[in-house]
Amino acid sequence: MKLSTVSLLAALAASLWIPASGAEAPVWPHAKAITWIVGFPPGGTMDTQARMVAQLLSRKTGQPVVVQNKVGASGALALRATASAPADGYTVMTVTGPGIEAQDVPRFGNGLKPVALLSKGPMVLVASMANAPPADLQALLKEMRRRPEAWSYASSGLGTPQHLAGELLNKLAGTAMLHVPYKGGSQAVGDVVGGQVPLGMLGVMPLLPYIRAGKVRVYAVTSAARLPGVLPDVPTMQEAGVPGYDISQWYALAVPEGVPLDCVAQLNRWLNDIMVSEEMKEPLRAIGSLPGAGSPAAVASFVRAEDEKWRAFARRAGIQATN
Repeated sequence: MKLSTVSLLAALAASLWIPASGAEAPVWPHAKAITWIVGFPPGGTMDTQARMVAQLLSRKTGQPVVVQNKVGASGALALRATASAPADGYTVMTVTGPGIEAQDVPRFGNGLKPVALLSKGPMVLVASMANAPPADLQALLKEMRRRPEAWSYASSGLGTPQHLAGELLNKLAGTAMLHVPYKGGSQAVGDVVGGQVPLGMLGVMPLLPYIRAGKVRVYAVTSAARLPGVLPDVPTMQEAGVPGYDISQWYALAVPEGVPLDCVAQLNRWLNDIMVSEEMKEPLRAIGSLPGAGSPAAVASFVRAEDEKWRAFARRAGIQATN
């Protein structure tokens, strides 16, 4: 073979060879499990919803979606873990709101990027029947004003939606309930049902079995509208005599801030489809929630408005995050 021919073949081979370091990454998602981080213990509304949606997301992606509970500091450990994860689309987490975090805790625009609004729903104010509680909200408020030192309420943690909901009631109703934070709503339920803590401001889902069994009295839902599918006879706070009261908790999916926009857009499309699917209709109704919707930009705008509103309230009410 002539030298010129050998040189030509060598040049052709070199042009076709691509070093491993320069090879294109497999199309996302590919041959790797997605980790879905939840910052609160198993059994609560956030965890239950994440596990339901993870199964359907696994079907969409063709990859396993593994829920991992990273509990501590009212969700701050999970937020930090997600923000520090590789920005490759294989780590996602549920962020709940409205909430108040310390300045060094990652949030949207500060280490995290919003993907989709999963759901939104009210909380409920309840008391254990073991303590012979007042018959309705107005009777309860009267007792709380008469003996403020006797009343406290359990929540899922400092700076959580339940904490804010309790302090909103204090402000609008002129009460002074003491806040008793737990490491998650599912952990608080037992002490509320047993009467160790007089009141609970908690999510609907973990309380439903006790509501149906008559072990707790439900005074009101926190949203501006009732829950016709789950608690049709329970009034809103406004209907029960607290004008201007309206707060709902919401759940959004987040990823590390550097995740590519095309990956975020695809996740958003999948999750919007999942949340309005037939498979999610009854589970959402059962936990007293409505499906979310909207583009990543719309979710970012919603969260920004919520953060501004409730941070201003927290400043006025003297609520400080310690996580």
